[in-house]
Amino acid sequence: MQHASSGALDRLEPLLEELRGLPQLAERRRGVFYKKSKAFIHFHEDPPGLHADVRLGDAFERVRVETESEQKALLDRIRLTVSEGSAV
Repeated sequence: MQHASSGALDRLEPLLEELRGLPQLAERRRGVFYKKSKAFIHFHEDPPGLHADVRLGDAFERVRVETESEQKALLDRIRLTVSEGSAV
């Protein structure tokens, strides 16, 4: 499992743009977002495809983001999490 390459992040650019629009998140480097002082989401590419490690609770959760529908589902969960303030 390796961190997502520039090319992989290019494929995720629509999702990255949506994440950049959330005021609760700060992009420290491309594809690596923090909420306050804690890492919140970053991306990996491996043989099964693209995945996000995202803190939707106390620990990171691995979520597949290979398709548009998977990305939209994750974005919906992130919006709910950051609006509720449940992820630190």
